[in-house]
Amino acid sequence: MGPVARALTGLALVTATMIATTSTASASESAAGPAQPNIASAALYALSHPTASPPGSNDFSCKPTAAHPRPVVLSNGTGANAYDDWAGLSGVLKRDGYCVFAPNLGGPEGGLFQALGDIPTTAGQFGQYIDKVLAATGASKVDIVGHSQGGMMPRYYLRDLGGASKVGTLVGLAPSNHGTDLNGLVTAVRSLPGGGDFADGVIGVVCPACVQQEVGSSFLTSLNSGGDTMPGVNYTVVATRTDEVVTPYTSAYLSGSKVTNLRLQDYCLLDGTEHINITYDHIAIQLVRNALDPAHAWTPNCLT
Repeated sequence: MGPVARALTGLALVTATMIATTSTASASESAAGPAQPNIASAALYALSHPTASPPGSNDFSCKPTAAHPRPVVLSNGTGANAYDDWAGLSGVLKRDGYCVFAPNLGGPEGGLFQALGDIPTTAGQFGQYIDKVLAATGASKVDIVGHSQGGMMPRYYLRDLGGASKVGTLVGLAPSNHGTDLNGLVTAVRSLPGGGDFADGVIGVVCPACVQQEVGSSFLTSLNSGGDTMPGVNYTVVATRTDEVVTPYTSAYLSGSKVTNLRLQDYCLLDGTEHINITYDHIAIQLVRNALDPAHAWTPNCLT
């Protein structure tokens, strides 16, 4: 085993250990945490509150209004949890008048790291959660806002699990719709002697979702066969040119008649937001609000 493989194996083992040690966190600690300005501060808070709900979310007594009849379900990215990704946007949407929900799925119950497991399995859990939201709120459909894997995974729910009839709009923030090569790292690792076995055997055990999001994976090949979208659902994708995780960043984009593909830098050329912090970017937040409520949309810029 070469030095790169040894280093990656060590990282995988450390990650597995961290997952195991966080899996015993109390599932009862689901009270809403405070609003955060960025994912770094949110992740720091989540270290001691791994099951905290994003502010304004997960109130199952919430009833949608005529102005916002569809609840919004937030879907986080790989290795993040609901609070990490949504401690900024969730409160904004709640103040806008939405019923907001943010589950932790695809990881150990109470664990700090979520959305690591097999994506179809996570999508099944996501569908069950949406049914719970619909039953509690009395709504006929939800809207979904997802980051990274969380923007791509719902497409499996829409297409393969019958979810299209239950969703009005899907908004993806830097979604991994067509996979990633991690700026060539995936290709480099797989080209090493034993690299493919390492990726599938070690990383694939710790994080099946990581392998499934590689460009050209069998999962993504199947997901994207026959078209990117489902009839009756509106799609918005918000990407950033400086994305260092989903590469090339254009692999986030979708094709279809009801698709709107957007880029942060078309609203502010100087916006250097990368993949991990896009859910906290003020332009991305406004583009989400526009997609959910196009009748009251306005164009953001570098300052507002």
